[in-house]
Amino acid sequence: MPRTEVEPRSKGLLTPSRVAPAAPISIARHAAHGRAASFVRHYWLPRWNLPEGTSVRQDVLEYPTANLVIEERSAALYRAHRGLSSRTLEGSGWALGVLLHPGVSRGWVGASLRGQPSVLPLDRLALGDGVTGMVAAVRDRMAAGDDLGAIAAFEAWLDRIPEPDEDARLVDRIVAAVEEDRALLRVEQLADRFGLGVRHLQRLVAGHIGFGPKWLIQRYRLQEAAAALRSSSPPALAELAAELGYADQAHFSREFKAVVGSTPRSYAAAEGNE
Repeated sequence: MPRTEVEPRSKGLLTPSRVAPAAPISIARHAAHGRAASFVRHYWLPRWNLPEGTSVRQDVLEYPTANLVIEERSAALYRAHRGLSSRTLEGSGWALGVLLHPGVSRGWVGASLRGQPSVLPLDRLALGDGVTGMVAAVRDRMAAGDDLGAIAAFEAWLDRIPEPDEDARLVDRIVAAVEEDRALLRVEQLADRFGLGVRHLQRLVAGHIGFGPKWLIQRYRLQEAAAALRSSSPPALAELAAELGYADQAHFSREFKAVVGSTPRSYAAAEGNE
């Protein structure tokens, strides 16, 4: 099947007001095909070449799962951050980013993700001896400008990895339900949806993602809030808070600021919408 570029449903919150319009940065995103789709939500491949002395900061409210990222000098699994994550780009570079399905990374780490470091080098994971050769092949192809060849090298290695287990697939369905159903606003609702006890749900989600179902629900609601505030006609804050299931505007504003780093009003103003 020919590889096609995709526009993913959830690609995190990039703050465009902090990125210069003419910044020499590109990012391609591609879907996973065949067996790889059991592990991979999509691939993201940035390339940048910034003038000397300049830098670009990118802030992201990530999709609630881990990313496997291979760069020229590093190869690691990055688990989800509790709040906003930031990276400053300088000079030139590239990366092959693999956004994994939420249930995948626990099996690769070999333990619960709760309490794990935010960055886990690939050579310390339970991925077998072939990971070193895969990383070298990906680097060769990325350095040659061959994005699709780099993906092919990664997927050839992935063919050797066991399929995600039943718990992993259940976590994928739980995360998808929160993403797709705006009515799921409480942990108890989510537990009932899947016929699980609340504590079982909490252990399951935290073990595979690193944070519990309350965090998962909050993450999606704040992504929705940020998208609404960036729109050309942002809603009134009280209306937005009610729509997202918050008890009042003050509670929404406190939570938004704690995660994103600014109040909803300030965020909308920075995006030119107030």
